[in-house]
Amino acid sequence: MPHASRPLTKEPPCPARSPPPLVLSIQSHVAYGHVGNDAAMLPLQLLGIEPVAVHTVQFSNHTGYGEYKGQVFTPAHVQDVLDGLRARGVLARCTAVLSGYLGDAGVGEAILAAVQEVRAAQPGAHYLCDPVMGDVGRGVFVRPGIPDFLRKRALSQASVITPNHYEFELLCGGPLTTVQAATQAARTMLAQMHDSQSALIVITSLRTDDLPADQLATLAVTADKSWLVQTPYIDLHPLPNGMGDVFSAVLLGHLIQGRTVADAVSRAVSTLYALVSRTESGQRDLPLVASRDQITAAAQIFAAVPVMR
Repeated sequence: MPHASRPLTKEPPCPARSPPPLVLSIQSHVAYGHVGNDAAMLPLQLLGIEPVAVHTVQFSNHTGYGEYKGQVFTPAHVQDVLDGLRARGVLARCTAVLSGYLGDAGVGEAILAAVQEVRAAQPGAHYLCDPVMGDVGRGVFVRPGIPDFLRKRALSQASVITPNHYEFELLCGGPLTTVQAATQAARTMLAQMHDSQSALIVITSLRTDDLPADQLATLAVTADKSWLVQTPYIDLHPLPNGMGDVFSAVLLGHLIQGRTVADAVSRAVSTLYALVSRTESGQRDLPLVASRDQITAAAQIFAAVPVMR
């Protein structure tokens, strides 16, 4: 005897979800490893943000491995990709722009044009510029013309910049030996940035004479406030590549989520510390996938402490 069929019950309709914020990320791309867009995309996605990745170079691997293959894309190539995104209406829907390593200064002009277009549709859009130029021990490793472009052109359009200590000294033109000197230099530089009253400078890998030698500091400076986040110094040889790229993406993600500057910087530093501390000695890349839980909720939180003016 056949069983009587049960009446079907209607499931309540799912509430409509807002689409995730879009971030235009214009950076390098490697087939193997985690730098540039390949360091930024996963953190942004885990923080609920949809990256729109435009590549400035395509290499087999990052330069930390030594030999690599691939090419630096021309400004015309990058502009062509941006034109395609414009035709889809994507640029007008982006809420922020993120840029890092520039293979060519001409690519920077295409980025700035995209920033202006994004802001025409979204006036409050962030432009986080990671002014990748060099580092202690390696010196300047970008093409001629890029430091001048970053100093003279990109800075005026950026609402957030994230230089390391070495890069910040290149931008401001002199050595910084104390936290106070770094803070004052940052305040001077803020006046040159887009909407200087709300702009933000975050100096990473800060090591000055008045900081403990066994600590690494990150200094965040706005027009009227500043904070210092300190973590134990991790002595890894070699240091993994892509640390600044991950930091910038995580910081931007938290800012887009509406967190305060102090909270966003604290979380970004804590995530990076967790990833570096989980990197095995000799590895050239951060364990982004294996330690992805640390991107959304770092095991240890390092507080952003206000710096006395």
